Amino acid sequence: MSDGQPSELVEVAENIWIAEGGIVPFFGCAYPTRAVIVRLPSGALWVWSPIELTPALKDQVETLGAPAHLVSPNKIHHLFLKDWKDAWPEARLWGPQSTIEKRRDLSFEAPLDQSAPDTWEGAIDLVRFAGSPVMDEVVFFHRQSSTAILADLSENFSEEFLNKHWKLWQRWIARTWGIVVGKGYAPLEWRLTFFNRAKARASRDILLNWDPTAVIMAHGEWQKADGRKFLEKSLEWV
Repeated sequence: MSDGQPSELVEVAENIWIAEGGIVPFFGCAYPTRAVIVRLPSGALWVWSPIELTPALKDQVETLGAPAHLVSPNKIHHLFLKDWKDAWPEARLWGPQSTIEKRRDLSFEAPLDQSAPDTWEGAIDLVRFAGSPVMDEVVFFHRQSSTAILADLSENFSEEFLNKHWKLWQRWIARTWGIVVGKGYAPLEWRLTFFNRAKARASRDILLNWDPTAVIMAHGEWQKADGRKFLEKSLEWV
């Protein structure tokens, strides 16, 4: 995982890359940022959770192609959408209804819900993780690489990162909440809002049925193998 410093694009598998971003504050805690870039069959780029767009990153992205789809997975992951849209005006913006309502300054396509748009060329599946009245997240699956992509449904911080960037009391919360390597849970305050566990379990089952090899999350140590096993553990709270 990145230590919060921007890095070169990392190739996960054929036609999928990770871009590590800097650290942003969230309720007083340091959170690293991470984007995922997928090259669609046409060569167009699909960008999940865009990070800060530095000149160096822009140059790297353009070696892959041109972003055609900029995707917000939930209403928290929206900070840099405008910068990417300004850089690539032809790119289309996507997100769940909660993101669209939060960013009324931007023009989005139809809200993401339970099926992927045809313009994603059959490369990516999705499911909206349902069951909470206040927080929703759309989870994605890159078929070619068998990679599940989650934002905050799993946070998987290493001891090394926490010891360097989080205060003692914050580290205690992280371990108590299980947002650490070995558990990889969603934050407790989010889990507690999932009043309809039947809907949440149905969403979880879709993720598990994808049987992913890799799991990439926005914050923490992403999983290169045994993806289904990781999700079974990280979503056991459901």
